[in-house]
Amino acid sequence: MAQSGFARIRSMRDQLTGSDNKIAAFILQNPTEVRSLTIQEMANVVGLSTATVSRFVKRVGFGSFREFSLSLASLPVPENSFFGEIDQTDDQNEIVQKVFSGAENALEATVNLIKPEDWQLATDWLINAHHVGLFGIGGSSIVALNGYHKFLRTPLHIEQHPDYDVQLMQAVHMTDQDVAIVISHSGRNHGTLNITRQLQENNVKTIAITGHPKSELAKLASLTLASAAEEVNIRSESMSSLIAQLTIMDSLFTLVGVQLGDKTQAVVERIRGTIEDSRE
Repeated sequence: MAQSGFARIRSMRDQLTGSDNKIAAFILQNPTEVRSLTIQEMANVVGLSTATVSRFVKRVGFGSFREFSLSLASLPVPENSFFGEIDQTDDQNEIVQKVFSGAENALEATVNLIKPEDWQLATDWLINAHHVGLFGIGGSSIVALNGYHKFLRTPLHIEQHPDYDVQLMQAVHMTDQDVAIVISHSGRNHGTLNITRQLQENNVKTIAITGHPKSELAKLASLTLASAAEEVNIRSESMSSLIAQLTIMDSLFTLVGVQLGDKTQAVVERIRGTIEDSRE
C-alpha cells in the first residue's frame, strides 16, 4: 500500500520550510478541494509557480504531480487517531498490511531525508573517536541498546547504559575527543536534553537521531540524522519511527564496519569464537 501524499507531508512537516511549508499547509488544510486541482491550479491558489509546486512534489517523494495527485484519492486520517489509517472494520490481514506499510513508508521517507555528506561525516567522527557513548531514555533506549549491541562487533570503544543517572555521569566523563549518539523521537525529553547540554559543555561531537529536526535536541546537536514517520496520535509518538531510527543506527554500524574492514572482521571472529566456546 503506497503512502498517501497527506501522510508523506505530515511525516516530513518539520523538514519543510518556505514555499514548501506554504504548499504543505494548504494541502493539509484543504484535503477535499486539493484532490481535484491541476498543478497550474494549485500554483495559482498558493501564489507560487508550477516549477515550485513540482519541486515540492519531488521533495516529498513523488516522481510527478500526477503520481502525487493520485495518492490523494483518500482523505487523511484524523491526527488524534492513535492507530492512524487502521479502521475498526479492517480484518486481520488489512491491519497487518497497514502496519508493515507504515514501517516501509517510514524507511523510504527517512533515507530520502538524510544527505550523503551527513552519513559520511557521522562515519568519520565515529571511526576517529576515542570513545563513543550511546544515549537514550524510555523507548529511545531500545535504539541505543541496539546500537551498543551492533557496535560491539567493531573496534570502537562503546559505552551505553539504560539508567538516566548513569548516562549523565557518562556524559560528564566524555571529552572533545569522543562522540555521542543521542536518540529521542520527540527531541524534547528533559533528561535527554540535560545529557546533551552536558555533552555540549564538554565539546563532545553529538549526533542526534530524532523525528523532529527543529527540536531542542537538534539545535544542541552537532549533527542531526532525522527519521520520518507519520505522526498518528496527539502525543506525537509514532510507532513506525522506531523502525526508522533502528535502521539509522544499523546503517551507521554498517558504514563504520565496512570502512574499518579487516579490523571489524577480526573483532567479529574473536567474538564468534568466544561465544562458540561458551556453548561447548
